[in-house]
Amino acid sequence: MPAPKKTAGRSLLVASAVVSSLVLAVPAAVAAPKPSGSPSASPSATPPASMSTVGGARLGRPGTQVNLASGVPVLPKDVSARSWIVADAESGDVLAAHNAHWRLAPASTLKMLFADTLLPKFPRTEKHKVAPSDLAGIGAGSSMVGIKEEETYTVHDLWLGVFLRSGNDAVHVLSAMNKGVENTVREMNEHAEELQALDTHVVSPDGYDAEGQVSSAYDLTLIARSGMQKKDFREYAATVSAKFPGETKKGKKGKSVRESFEIQNTNRLLAGDSDVPVYQGIAGVKNGNTTNAGATFTGVAERNGKVLLVTVMNPAKDGHNEVYKETARLFDWGFKAAGKVQPVGELVPPRSAARTGAQPGANPSGEAGGAVSGSGTSTGTGGKPVAGAPAAGGSSGMGTALGIAGGVLVLLAGGAFLVNRRWPLPDLVRRRTRP
Repeated sequence: MPAPKKTAGRSLLVASAVVSSLVLAVPAAVAAPKPSGSPSASPSATPPASMSTVGGARLGRPGTQVNLASGVPVLPKDVSARSWIVADAESGDVLAAHNAHWRLAPASTLKMLFADTLLPKFPRTEKHKVAPSDLAGIGAGSSMVGIKEEETYTVHDLWLGVFLRSGNDAVHVLSAMNKGVENTVREMNEHAEELQALDTHVVSPDGYDAEGQVSSAYDLTLIARSGMQKKDFREYAATVSAKFPGETKKGKKGKSVRESFEIQNTNRLLAGDSDVPVYQGIAGVKNGNTTNAGATFTGVAERNGKVLLVTVMNPAKDGHNEVYKETARLFDWGFKAAGKVQPVGELVPPRSAARTGAQPGANPSGEAGGAVSGSGTSTGTGGKPVAGAPAAGGSSGMGTALGIAGGVLVLLAGGAFLVNRRWPLPDLVRRRTRP
């Protein structure tokens, strides 16, 4: 089924959004099974014979689901992940999937749900002095950004720690600001239900291995799509490097001095590595790795006006950066197959959107705390954010994916966006090739 052309006529599909959303809501009635099993046990090598059918019946089947036909490229053979999905971020079409609803440990990709739940609550300029209790209960061997007790950080600093360094210490401080870990976990589970991410059960807000904590490739893709509706989420997910406040020390003259240090994004498709080049068009989202989960990753990328989401969970191959290599292969396939392959399912909208027909992301700013000022981007003609501008709180323009090749943030919200048939991504970061 050819993809619809981007023409002004496509905006007529807005009128059918309500009907489409209601139809999409029907699979939600099939509840996902309750979480079970211990995270200390080795994950099963075999997916369940029956899984959730949210998004379509084929997505509930084990094995690879794809509609190969004349003109459709074959899937890459060297993908060993237990579960994966390739989806069109704008239309919601699932182009191909493998055990999409298999409930597995998510690792730090669960931080996407944490961010999508908490980002709107605190303005980025708000400051917080870290109490010892804020850092209690962090799991042994957790990834940390380096937060110190009795030091003061802005919310912006903390989110940089979450997105770039996958800092469990930053997650716990933000959770403390949100009335504690228990309250945060409850709100994350409620938000997952609202998103119809029914395979997901949160036990620890940072994704650290915990009994019964699960998600799926399908759910992580839904969560990423929701997060990308928020301007701050997009900015943090696309930031390659930033300055982070260090510890306050006494200088030579007895003055208190607080220097900063550089942190880099651990998403290798965004920052690159010795054996993984920066992926052309990448704009986030989040990676993870724990003993129980193995490596997990959800990414978003754009090429030639097409925006894709790919989630890969737990590759069987033990190669260095394997999760990123397999993600890149699936992105390559998706961009070649887009417009040629018939979808095997769809990403459902949130329940509130299905009930009301409202378009998520209607708040054009999508910023934390609803703040317009201090967003960390400069504005160009017409108030559109300009890539390459230095981000607030020390994020470097050169160290930000937004600045690559002088690319710009294209405003897709409101009338400027040729609305797709379901759930548009406003103001998504459009990327160009690195020079």
